[in-house]
Amino acid sequence: MIKEILSVLVVVAAMAAIAAGRVPGLRMNRAAIAFAAAALLVAIGAIPLKDAFAAIDLGTIVLLLSMMVLVAAIRLSGLFDVVASRLAGLAGYPRGFLGAIVIVAGMLSALFMNDTMCLVLAPVVAETSLRAGRNPTPYLAATAIASNVGSAATIIGNPQNMLIGARSGVPFSEFAFRLAPPALIGLVVCWLVVQLAFPGEFRRRGRAVVDGRAGRATSAGPLVAVRLDKTLAVKCAIASAAMLLGFIAGVPVALAAMLPAALMLASTRLESERLLSGVDFNLLVFFGGLFVITDAAARTVAFAWLERTALTGAATSPWLFASATAAVSNVVSNVPAVMMLSPIASCAADPRSAWLLLAMASTFAGNLTLIGSVANLIVAEGAASRGARLGFVDYLKAGLPVTLITLAIGTAWLAMTAS
Repeated sequence: MIKEILSVLVVVAAMAAIAAGRVPGLRMNRAAIAFAAAALLVAIGAIPLKDAFAAIDLGTIVLLLSMMVLVAAIRLSGLFDVVASRLAGLAGYPRGFLGAIVIVAGMLSALFMNDTMCLVLAPVVAETSLRAGRNPTPYLAATAIASNVGSAATIIGNPQNMLIGARSGVPFSEFAFRLAPPALIGLVVCWLVVQLAFPGEFRRRGRAVVDGRAGRATSAGPLVAVRLDKTLAVKCAIASAAMLLGFIAGVPVALAAMLPAALMLASTRLESERLLSGVDFNLLVFFGGLFVITDAAARTVAFAWLERTALTGAATSPWLFASATAAVSNVVSNVPAVMMLSPIASCAADPRSAWLLLAMASTFAGNLTLIGSVANLIVAEGAASRGARLGFVDYLKAGLPVTLITLAIGTAWLAMTAS
Protein backbone atom coordinates (compact mmCIF):
# COMPACT_ATOMS: atom_id res chain seq x y z
CA MET A 1 0.00 0.00 0.00
CA ILE A 2 2.82 2.39 0.90
CA LYS A 3 4.59 1.56 -2.38
CA GLU A 4 1.39 2.26 -4.30
CA ILE A 5 0.94 5.65 -2.62
CA LEU A 6 4.58 6.59 -3.17
CA SER A 7 4.39 5.52 -6.83
CA VAL A 8 1.32 7.66 -7.47
CA LEU A 9 2.87 10.64 -5.68
CA VAL A 10 6.10 10.39 -7.70
CA VAL A 11 4.24 10.03 -11.00
CA VAL A 12 1.90 12.94 -10.27
CA ALA A 13 4.74 15.15 -9.05
CA ALA A 14 6.86 14.26 -12.09
CA MET A 15 4.05 15.03 -14.54
CA ALA A 16 3.32 18.33 -12.80
CA ALA A 17 7.00 19.30 -12.92
CA ILE A 18 7.26 18.28 -16.58
CA ALA A 19 4.17 20.33 -17.41
CA ALA A 20 5.66 23.34 -15.60
CA GLY A 21 9.07 22.73 -17.11
CA ARG A 22 10.92 23.20 -13.85
CA VAL A 23 11.20 22.29 -10.18
CA PRO A 24 11.13 25.25 -7.75
CA GLY A 25 14.57 25.81 -6.29
CA LEU A 26 16.29 23.36 -8.64
CA ARG A 27 17.89 23.96 -12.04
CA MET A 28 16.33 20.95 -13.70
CA ASN A 29 14.89 20.88 -17.22
CA ARG A 30 12.26 18.40 -18.41
CA ALA A 31 14.87 15.79 -19.36
CA ALA A 32 16.45 15.91 -15.91
CA ILE A 33 13.02 15.71 -14.24
CA ALA A 34 12.04 12.66 -16.29
CA PHE A 35 15.35 10.91 -15.62
CA ALA A 36 15.25 11.62 -11.87
CA ALA A 37 11.62 10.49 -11.57
CA ALA A 38 12.40 7.25 -13.44
CA ALA A 39 15.33 6.56 -11.11
CA LEU A 40 13.19 7.24 -8.05
CA LEU A 41 10.42 4.94 -9.28
CA VAL A 42 12.93 2.12 -9.70
CA ALA A 43 14.41 2.86 -6.26
CA ILE A 44 11.05 2.62 -4.46
CA GLY A 45 10.15 -0.60 -6.29
CA ALA A 46 7.37 0.84 -8.45
CA ILE A 47 9.01 -0.87 -11.42
CA PRO A 48 11.88 -3.41 -11.42
CA LEU A 49 15.12 -2.25 -13.03
CA LYS A 50 14.90 -4.94 -15.73
CA ASP A 51 11.36 -3.85 -16.61
CA ALA A 52 12.43 -0.21 -16.64
CA PHE A 53 15.06 -0.99 -19.25
CA ALA A 54 12.53 -3.01 -21.24
CA ALA A 55 10.03 -0.12 -21.09
CA ILE A 56 12.34 2.13 -23.12
CA ASP A 57 11.28 1.85 -26.75
CA LEU A 58 14.60 1.69 -28.60
CA GLY A 59 12.85 1.92 -31.97
CA THR A 60 11.57 5.38 -31.11
CA ILE A 61 14.94 6.48 -29.71
CA VAL A 62 16.76 5.28 -32.85
CA LEU A 63 14.23 6.99 -35.11
CA LEU A 64 14.62 10.29 -33.25
CA LEU A 65 18.41 10.05 -33.25
CA SER A 66 18.55 9.20 -36.96
CA MET A 67 16.26 12.07 -37.93
CA MET A 68 18.34 14.50 -35.86
CA VAL A 69 21.53 13.43 -37.65
CA LEU A 70 19.92 13.86 -41.07
CA VAL A 71 18.47 17.24 -40.18
CA ALA A 72 21.83 18.38 -38.78
CA ALA A 73 23.45 17.52 -42.11
CA ILE A 74 20.82 19.45 -44.04
CA ARG A 75 21.35 22.50 -41.82
CA LEU A 76 25.12 22.32 -42.31
CA SER A 77 24.69 22.04 -46.08
CA GLY A 78 22.92 25.42 -46.17
CA LEU A 79 19.74 24.10 -47.80
CA PHE A 80 17.50 25.45 -45.06
CA ASP A 81 19.23 28.83 -45.31
CA VAL A 82 18.54 28.94 -49.05
CA VAL A 83 14.84 28.34 -48.39
CA ALA A 84 14.80 31.01 -45.69
CA SER A 85 16.51 33.60 -47.91
CA ARG A 86 14.01 33.00 -50.71
CA LEU A 87 11.20 33.40 -48.22
CA ALA A 88 12.60 36.75 -47.09
CA GLY A 89 12.21 38.19 -50.59
CA LEU A 90 8.41 38.15 -50.24
CA ALA A 91 8.23 40.39 -47.18
CA GLY A 92 6.87 43.34 -49.17
CA TYR A 93 3.69 41.41 -49.98
CA PRO A 94 1.98 40.61 -46.66
CA ARG A 95 -0.56 38.00 -47.80
CA GLY A 96 1.97 36.35 -50.07
CA PHE A 97 4.60 36.45 -47.35
CA LEU A 98 2.15 34.89 -44.90
CA GLY A 99 1.17 32.24 -47.44
CA ALA A 100 4.81 31.38 -48.14
CA ILE A 101 5.54 31.07 -44.41
CA VAL A 102 2.56 28.75 -43.92
CA ILE A 103 3.52 26.56 -46.90
CA VAL A 104 7.23 26.36 -46.10
CA ALA A 105 6.77 25.82 -42.35
CA GLY A 106 3.98 23.28 -42.84
CA MET A 107 5.46 21.25 -45.67
CA LEU A 108 9.03 21.10 -44.37
CA SER A 109 7.84 20.29 -40.84
CA ALA A 110 6.12 17.19 -42.22
CA LEU A 111 9.49 15.96 -43.48
CA PHE A 112 12.08 17.32 -41.07
CA MET A 113 10.31 17.81 -37.70
CA ASN A 114 8.50 20.93 -36.58
CA ASP A 115 10.98 21.94 -33.88
CA THR A 116 13.78 22.04 -36.44
CA MET A 117 11.87 24.21 -38.88
CA CYS A 118 10.93 26.64 -36.11
CA LEU A 119 14.59 26.95 -35.16
CA VAL A 120 15.47 27.74 -38.78
CA LEU A 121 12.56 30.03 -39.69
CA ALA A 122 11.77 32.06 -36.55
CA PRO A 123 14.84 34.36 -36.61
CA VAL A 124 14.49 34.92 -40.37
CA VAL A 125 10.76 35.70 -40.17
CA ALA A 126 11.29 38.09 -37.26
CA GLU A 127 14.20 39.97 -38.84
CA THR A 128 12.62 40.10 -42.30
CA SER A 129 9.32 41.41 -40.96
CA LEU A 130 11.01 44.18 -38.99
CA ARG A 131 13.22 45.23 -41.89
CA ALA A 132 10.19 45.36 -44.20
CA GLY A 133 8.32 47.64 -41.80
CA ARG A 134 5.77 44.92 -40.93
CA ASN A 135 4.35 43.81 -37.60
CA PRO A 136 6.21 40.50 -36.99
CA THR A 137 3.60 39.05 -34.61
CA PRO A 138 1.17 37.50 -37.15
CA TYR A 139 3.99 36.02 -39.20
CA LEU A 140 5.64 34.53 -36.13
CA ALA A 141 2.35 33.08 -34.94
CA ALA A 142 1.83 31.59 -38.40
CA THR A 143 5.30 30.03 -38.30
CA ALA A 144 4.55 28.19 -35.06
CA ILE A 145 0.97 27.23 -35.92
CA ALA A 146 1.75 26.05 -39.46
CA SER A 147 4.73 23.99 -38.31
CA ASN A 148 2.51 22.18 -35.79
CA VAL A 149 -0.32 21.64 -38.26
CA GLY A 150 1.96 20.46 -41.06
CA SER A 151 3.86 18.11 -38.78
CA ALA A 152 0.68 16.11 -38.17
CA ALA A 153 0.80 14.80 -41.74
CA THR A 154 3.60 12.23 -41.30
CA ILE A 155 5.16 9.89 -38.80
CA ILE A 156 8.39 11.92 -38.86
CA GLY A 157 6.75 15.33 -38.43
CA ASN A 158 7.16 15.57 -34.65
CA PRO A 159 8.35 13.48 -31.68
CA GLN A 160 4.91 12.28 -30.61
CA ASN A 161 4.15 11.03 -34.13
CA MET A 162 7.45 9.13 -34.14
CA LEU A 163 6.45 7.48 -30.90
CA ILE A 164 3.06 6.53 -32.34
CA GLY A 165 4.65 5.30 -35.57
CA ALA A 166 7.02 3.03 -33.67
CA ARG A 167 4.34 1.68 -31.32
CA SER A 168 1.25 1.45 -33.50
CA GLY A 169 2.54 -0.40 -36.54
CA VAL A 170 0.60 1.97 -38.80
CA PRO A 171 2.55 2.14 -42.10
CA PHE A 172 4.02 5.49 -43.17
CA SER A 173 1.86 5.59 -46.31
CA GLU A 174 -1.39 4.94 -44.42
CA PHE A 175 -0.47 7.48 -41.76
CA ALA A 176 0.12 10.13 -44.42
CA PHE A 177 -2.96 9.15 -46.42
CA ARG A 178 -5.21 9.53 -43.38
CA LEU A 179 -3.62 12.62 -41.80
CA ALA A 180 -2.20 14.66 -44.70
CA PRO A 181 -5.67 15.88 -45.88
CA PRO A 182 -6.70 17.46 -42.53
CA ALA A 183 -3.17 18.86 -42.20
CA LEU A 184 -3.36 20.50 -45.64
CA ILE A 185 -6.80 21.93 -44.87
CA GLY A 186 -5.40 23.08 -41.53
CA LEU A 187 -2.70 25.10 -43.32
CA VAL A 188 -5.39 26.94 -45.27
CA VAL A 189 -7.25 27.55 -42.01
CA CYS A 190 -4.04 28.93 -40.50
CA TRP A 191 -3.54 31.37 -43.40
CA LEU A 192 -7.12 32.64 -43.17
CA VAL A 193 -7.37 32.84 -39.38
CA VAL A 194 -4.11 34.75 -38.96
CA GLN A 195 -5.39 37.40 -41.38
CA LEU A 196 -8.68 37.65 -39.48
CA ALA A 197 -6.88 37.76 -36.12
CA PHE A 198 -4.62 40.65 -37.22
CA PRO A 199 -6.72 42.61 -39.75
CA GLY A 200 -4.75 45.84 -39.36
CA GLU A 201 -1.52 44.25 -40.56
CA PHE A 202 -3.06 43.00 -43.79
CA ARG A 203 -4.96 46.19 -44.62
CA ARG A 204 -1.91 48.41 -44.72
CA ARG A 205 0.97 48.51 -47.14
CA GLY A 206 4.42 48.17 -45.69
CA ARG A 207 7.58 49.65 -47.06
CA ALA A 208 10.94 48.11 -46.43
CA VAL A 209 13.96 50.05 -45.34
CA VAL A 210 17.00 49.14 -47.36
CA ASP A 211 20.28 50.96 -46.67
CA GLY A 212 18.31 53.80 -45.05
CA ARG A 213 15.96 54.35 -48.03
CA ALA A 214 12.31 53.39 -48.37
CA GLY A 215 11.69 50.77 -50.99
CA ARG A 216 10.38 47.32 -51.71
CA ALA A 217 11.32 44.62 -49.20
CA THR A 218 14.35 42.61 -50.13
CA SER A 219 16.55 40.08 -48.47
CA ALA A 220 19.45 42.49 -48.20
CA GLY A 221 22.07 42.19 -45.55
CA PRO A 222 22.81 39.02 -43.60
CA LEU A 223 19.80 37.21 -45.06
CA VAL A 224 21.55 36.82 -48.42
CA ALA A 225 24.84 35.65 -46.94
CA VAL A 226 24.03 32.01 -47.66
CA ARG A 227 26.75 29.47 -48.30
CA LEU A 228 25.54 26.28 -49.95
CA ASP A 229 27.74 23.20 -49.77
CA LYS A 230 26.58 21.64 -53.04
CA THR A 231 28.25 18.29 -52.49
CA LEU A 232 26.75 17.89 -49.03
CA ALA A 233 23.39 19.18 -50.29
CA VAL A 234 23.29 16.49 -52.98
CA LYS A 235 24.21 13.84 -50.43
CA CYS A 236 21.44 15.09 -48.12
CA ALA A 237 18.93 14.99 -50.97
CA ILE A 238 19.89 11.39 -51.77
CA ALA A 239 19.69 10.36 -48.11
CA SER A 240 16.30 12.07 -47.66
CA ALA A 241 14.90 10.46 -50.81
CA ALA A 242 16.17 7.05 -49.70
CA MET A 243 14.53 7.51 -46.31
CA LEU A 244 11.16 8.47 -47.82
CA LEU A 245 11.32 5.57 -50.29
CA GLY A 246 12.02 3.23 -47.39
CA PHE A 247 9.02 4.57 -45.49
CA ILE A 248 6.75 4.19 -48.52
CA ALA A 249 8.06 0.68 -49.24
CA GLY A 250 7.08 -0.40 -45.74
CA VAL A 251 10.57 -0.70 -44.24
CA PRO A 252 10.39 -0.35 -40.43
CA VAL A 253 10.55 3.38 -39.74
CA ALA A 254 13.57 3.13 -37.43
CA LEU A 255 15.58 1.20 -40.04
CA ALA A 256 14.44 3.46 -42.90
CA ALA A 257 15.82 6.48 -41.01
CA MET A 258 18.83 4.71 -39.54
CA LEU A 259 20.47 3.80 -42.85
CA PRO A 260 20.41 7.34 -44.36
CA ALA A 261 21.75 8.68 -41.06
CA ALA A 262 24.59 6.18 -41.25
CA LEU A 263 25.26 7.36 -44.81
CA MET A 264 25.59 10.94 -43.60
CA LEU A 265 27.94 9.93 -40.77
CA ALA A 266 30.16 7.98 -43.21
CA SER A 267 31.74 11.06 -44.76
CA THR A 268 35.26 11.95 -45.87
CA ARG A 269 34.51 15.69 -45.78
CA LEU A 270 32.47 16.28 -42.63
CA GLU A 271 33.50 15.33 -39.11
CA SER A 272 31.01 13.10 -37.32
CA GLU A 273 31.26 15.34 -34.27
CA ARG A 274 29.66 18.20 -36.21
CA LEU A 275 26.66 16.06 -37.11
CA LEU A 276 26.31 14.55 -33.65
CA SER A 277 26.48 18.01 -32.10
CA GLY A 278 23.12 18.64 -33.77
CA VAL A 279 21.52 15.78 -31.83
CA ASP A 280 19.23 16.92 -29.01
CA PHE A 281 20.31 14.46 -26.35
CA ASN A 282 18.02 16.22 -23.86
CA LEU A 283 15.06 15.01 -25.91
CA LEU A 284 16.37 11.45 -26.02
CA VAL A 285 16.86 11.43 -22.24
CA PHE A 286 13.39 12.96 -21.83
CA PHE A 287 11.83 10.17 -23.89
CA GLY A 288 13.73 7.48 -22.02
CA GLY A 289 12.59 8.80 -18.65
CA LEU A 290 9.00 9.16 -19.81
CA PHE A 291 8.89 5.55 -21.01
CA VAL A 292 9.79 4.40 -17.51
CA ILE A 293 7.41 6.83 -15.79
CA THR A 294 4.40 5.84 -17.91
CA ASP A 295 5.14 2.12 -17.54
CA ALA A 296 5.37 2.53 -13.76
CA ALA A 297 2.14 4.56 -13.76
CA ALA A 298 0.36 1.82 -15.71
CA ARG A 299 1.18 -0.63 -12.91
CA THR A 300 -0.66 1.41 -10.26
CA VAL A 301 -4.22 0.76 -9.11
CA ALA A 302 -5.07 4.42 -9.61
CA PHE A 303 -4.16 4.35 -13.30
CA ALA A 304 -6.00 1.05 -13.79
CA TRP A 305 -9.13 2.67 -12.35
CA LEU A 306 -8.70 5.76 -14.52
CA GLU A 307 -8.20 3.56 -17.58
CA ARG A 308 -11.35 1.55 -16.82
CA THR A 309 -13.51 4.63 -16.33
CA ALA A 310 -12.85 7.99 -17.93
CA LEU A 311 -10.21 7.10 -20.52
CA THR A 312 -11.79 3.90 -21.83
CA GLY A 313 -15.14 5.67 -22.01
CA ALA A 314 -13.58 8.45 -24.07
CA ALA A 315 -12.16 5.93 -26.54
CA THR A 316 -15.68 4.79 -27.49
CA SER A 317 -16.25 8.04 -29.41
CA PRO A 318 -13.74 9.73 -31.73
CA TRP A 319 -14.99 13.14 -30.57
CA LEU A 320 -14.56 12.26 -26.90
CA PHE A 321 -11.16 10.69 -27.46
CA ALA A 322 -9.91 13.66 -29.49
CA SER A 323 -11.20 16.05 -26.82
CA ALA A 324 -9.61 14.03 -24.02
CA THR A 325 -6.30 13.91 -25.91
CA ALA A 326 -6.34 17.66 -26.52
CA ALA A 327 -7.12 18.32 -22.85
CA VAL A 328 -4.42 16.01 -21.51
CA SER A 329 -1.90 17.38 -24.03
CA ASN A 330 -2.42 20.89 -22.73
CA VAL A 331 -2.02 19.75 -19.12
CA VAL A 332 1.12 17.59 -19.35
CA SER A 333 2.34 18.39 -22.94
CA ASN A 334 1.80 16.26 -26.03
CA VAL A 335 4.58 13.66 -25.71
CA PRO A 336 3.65 12.62 -22.14
CA ALA A 337 -0.02 12.68 -23.17
CA VAL A 338 0.65 10.26 -26.01
CA MET A 339 2.54 7.92 -23.71
CA MET A 340 -0.26 8.03 -21.13
CA LEU A 341 -2.99 7.41 -23.70
CA SER A 342 -1.15 4.79 -25.76
CA PRO A 343 -2.66 1.83 -23.84
CA ILE A 344 -6.15 3.19 -24.56
CA ALA A 345 -5.43 3.51 -28.27
CA SER A 346 -3.93 0.02 -28.55
CA CYS A 347 -6.97 -1.56 -26.87
CA ALA A 348 -9.63 0.39 -28.79
CA ALA A 349 -12.15 -1.35 -31.02
CA ASP A 350 -10.42 0.19 -34.05
CA PRO A 351 -6.79 0.59 -32.89
CA ARG A 352 -5.47 2.18 -36.08
CA SER A 353 -8.08 4.92 -36.09
CA ALA A 354 -7.48 5.48 -32.37
CA TRP A 355 -3.71 5.84 -32.92
CA LEU A 356 -4.31 8.31 -35.75
CA LEU A 357 -6.77 10.28 -33.62
CA LEU A 358 -4.16 10.39 -30.88
CA ALA A 359 -1.54 11.71 -33.32
CA MET A 360 -3.85 14.31 -34.84
CA ALA A 361 -5.36 15.62 -31.60
CA SER A 362 -2.10 15.73 -29.62
CA THR A 363 -0.43 17.68 -32.44
CA PHE A 364 -3.23 20.13 -33.24
CA ALA A 365 -3.77 20.71 -29.51
CA GLY A 366 -0.26 22.16 -29.35
CA ASN A 367 -1.55 25.28 -31.10
CA LEU A 368 -3.94 26.23 -28.31
CA THR A 369 -1.55 28.47 -26.36
CA LEU A 370 1.99 29.77 -26.68
CA ILE A 371 3.18 27.18 -24.15
CA GLY A 372 1.20 24.37 -25.79
CA SER A 373 4.20 22.96 -27.67
CA VAL A 374 7.97 23.24 -27.69
CA ALA A 375 7.80 24.51 -31.30
CA ASN A 376 5.82 27.57 -30.15
CA LEU A 377 8.39 28.39 -27.49
CA ILE A 378 11.23 27.98 -30.00
CA VAL A 379 9.56 30.56 -32.24
CA ALA A 380 9.12 32.98 -29.34
CA GLU A 381 12.75 32.61 -28.30
CA GLY A 382 14.04 32.85 -31.88
CA ALA A 383 12.01 36.02 -32.42
CA ALA A 384 13.32 37.56 -29.21
CA SER A 385 16.89 37.02 -30.42
CA ARG A 386 16.07 39.33 -33.35
CA GLY A 387 14.29 42.00 -31.31
CA ALA A 388 10.71 40.84 -31.98
CA ARG A 389 8.13 39.64 -29.46
CA LEU A 390 5.44 36.98 -29.70
CA GLY A 391 3.22 37.42 -26.63
CA PHE A 392 0.83 34.95 -25.01
CA VAL A 393 -2.35 36.95 -25.75
CA ASP A 394 -1.33 37.84 -29.30
CA TYR A 395 -0.61 34.20 -30.04
CA LEU A 396 -3.93 33.14 -28.51
CA LYS A 397 -5.86 35.29 -31.01
CA ALA A 398 -4.86 32.91 -33.80
CA GLY A 399 -3.90 29.77 -31.89
CA LEU A 400 -7.24 29.21 -30.14
CA PRO A 401 -9.50 29.37 -33.23
CA VAL A 402 -7.05 27.36 -35.36
CA THR A 403 -6.94 24.65 -32.69
CA LEU A 404 -10.72 24.36 -32.40
CA ILE A 405 -11.28 24.38 -36.17
CA THR A 406 -8.51 21.92 -37.03
CA LEU A 407 -9.50 19.52 -34.23
CA ALA A 408 -13.06 19.50 -35.57
CA ILE A 409 -11.90 18.97 -39.16
CA GLY A 410 -9.40 16.28 -38.21
CA THR A 411 -11.84 14.36 -36.02
CA ALA A 412 -14.60 14.51 -38.63
CA TRP A 413 -12.22 13.35 -41.37
CA LEU A 414 -10.84 10.41 -39.38
CA ALA A 415 -14.32 9.37 -38.27
CA MET A 416 -15.48 9.47 -41.88
CA THR A 417 -12.51 7.48 -43.21
CA ALA A 418 -12.42 4.91 -40.37
CA SER A 419 -12.56 1.29 -41.46
